[in-house]
Amino acid sequence: MPGPSLIGLTGGIAAGKSEALRILGELGAATISTDGLVHELLGTESVRDSLIERWGGDVAPGGEVDRAAVAAIVFERRDELHWLEALLHPLVGDLVRAWTEGLPAGTEVAVVEVPLLFEGEMGPTFDATVTVVAADEHRLARAASRGHGGLEARDGRQLTQDEKAARATWVVENHGSVADLEVELERLYPELVAAG
Repeated sequence: MPGPSLIGLTGGIAAGKSEALRILGELGAATISTDGLVHELLGTESVRDSLIERWGGDVAPGGEVDRAAVAAIVFERRDELHWLEALLHPLVGDLVRAWTEGLPAGTEVAVVEVPLLFEGEMGPTFDATVTVVAADEHRLARAASRGHGGLEARDGRQLTQDEKAARATWVVENHGSVADLEVELERLYPELVAAG
């Protein structure tokens, strides 16, 4: 029996990726977020020790990685961001593969949320991709409600929404309510099933 359709889910900052992932899970997809996997990896001894070796003990006071300290380093210094990505991305890829292989028989769709899907090297892994887009005013309001300032600094290392949309198999517009997003994803779901 063939495995599930493997779908990569991405979008700009505060476009609604996490909400889309949650809805797809409710529709029956197996779901996982690479951001969640990165958080798990930052909690492991081996990654923590690599960060301390590279940046010193201040990144892990009390033996636990301080994510804000790591973010401050990598957002200011692109070479350090590249080093961190080179450390984490292969580990994330391994975890996604293990998760996919461990899915129960009969799983029709597996959705992996990857913020830097097209910027990184995971794109070819998937049968198809979905990009969530939202108008900048909606994204700014959502980012502000989470305590993030403007989108520019965080968006700088990402492709624009238009570039992500151009590379995706499907584009989901998230300009309205959660209910509107649910309707759009429900409409798309059979196509995701058929993509595998």
